[in-house]
Amino acid sequence: MSTGADLKAREGDIPSDNMTQEQSFKKGFCSLRHGLAFILHLCNFSIYTQQMNLSFAITAMVNTTVASSQLNASTERPPTNSQDVWNETLQESKAPVYDWTPEIQGILLSSLSYGSFIAPIPTGYVAGVFGAKYVVGLGLLISSVLTLFIPLAADAGVALLIVLRVIQGMAQVMVLTGQYSLWAKWAPPQERSQLITIAASGSMLGTFLVLIAGGLICQALGWPYIFYIFGGIGCACCLLWFPLVYDDPQNHPFISTGERRYITCSLAQEDCSLGWSLPIKAMVKSLPLWAIVVSYFCEYWLLSTVMAYTPTYISSVLQANLRDSGILSALPFMFGCVCIILGGLLADFLLSRKILRLVTIRKLFTAVGVLASSGILLPLPWVRSSRSTTMAFLVLSSVFASLCDSGALINFLDIAPRYAGFLKGLLQVFSYLAGGIAPTVAGFFISQLLLM
Repeated sequence: MSTGADLKAREGDIPSDNMTQEQSFKKGFCSLRHGLAFILHLCNFSIYTQQMNLSFAITAMVNTTVASSQLNASTERPPTNSQDVWNETLQESKAPVYDWTPEIQGILLSSLSYGSFIAPIPTGYVAGVFGAKYVVGLGLLISSVLTLFIPLAADAGVALLIVLRVIQGMAQVMVLTGQYSLWAKWAPPQERSQLITIAASGSMLGTFLVLIAGGLICQALGWPYIFYIFGGIGCACCLLWFPLVYDDPQNHPFISTGERRYITCSLAQEDCSLGWSLPIKAMVKSLPLWAIVVSYFCEYWLLSTVMAYTPTYISSVLQANLRDSGILSALPFMFGCVCIILGGLLADFLLSRKILRLVTIRKLFTAVGVLASSGILLPLPWVRSSRSTTMAFLVLSSVFASLCDSGALINFLDIAPRYAGFLKGLLQVFSYLAGGIAPTVAGFFISQLLLM
């Protein structure tokens, strides 16, 4: 495997006659590779709406969350009429509610990650060997169809809902892991950050839209329509994916000759060929890879907790009703969506202007993203009496966390583009390990606090 410094050295070896071609097709966003980034943006948007919809809908599906939290909060300040507003909202939701304890809610929120541990590595390997088009498309289709059946599964019982969520999580892994095999073939090194962050920003946009529209959907139509609407959007994205996406630029029927040549020349010094063999021993001994693993685990521990409990935290601690909770919960993800793209553009700017080395950019963005986003959440218990201060901290945490998308979260493509699919699958195991533990641990501590 190569290092970031090696990659930078190789970039200087590109022949001068290819540099003119590079300048011609490097400018602007009207290219097929940026179109691929936009389609993957929509796919990630769909997957994250399907991941996040239960985290928001559960505030309307459960009739004990606010009552319990207010029982705990009543020792701190006089009761308000938030309970009446909440009960009125539930009555208007035109859908059943369930008596799920905080422990059951934590298990339901974490169940999406339970089946994901066995899927990422095989998915990444298969996508790397055979191509990512059908791996990603099939995963998106399965996840979207299962989303449509979540309301029926909830009526049938907790056990069936957990099983459905486990299968859905495995299908979502196919999308989130397999897509990186495409970038090993489509993303020129000096555009890698911007292309991948354009695609990745769909995750934040999806979370933002679920949160801001969820309350309106619950009140106007009922919470089941959160699953019907966003499951349907995912099915519609499949209609774009299969006819328009190809595994590499050489086989795409609509790409221009100039762009194909530019991408090929940019990646000429990288080994992106498909193959069955894996340098497992070299991977185990690779300290840069282990550093990326640790960064993945830390970042996704924070992200999983924030995504799972932000709506509940705002509705219970800040005493916001269902509609206001959705709007407030969406703000951090709206800023995060914009800053992911800006971070990618900044990383490519620093690299193309030779202001910083590639390895320095990845380390700097990762350090700021992990440490700043976590540290800024620590004062939340002491500022919960101020809604504006709490929201400012949540927004700043999301802004700093977005820098990781131009840091460790894509660094594996720099050190080993040939094994991008497999390495992404390996890293997804650790991210889902964090995603499976974090909400469950948070639910346990919430239960303990309610008993005090």
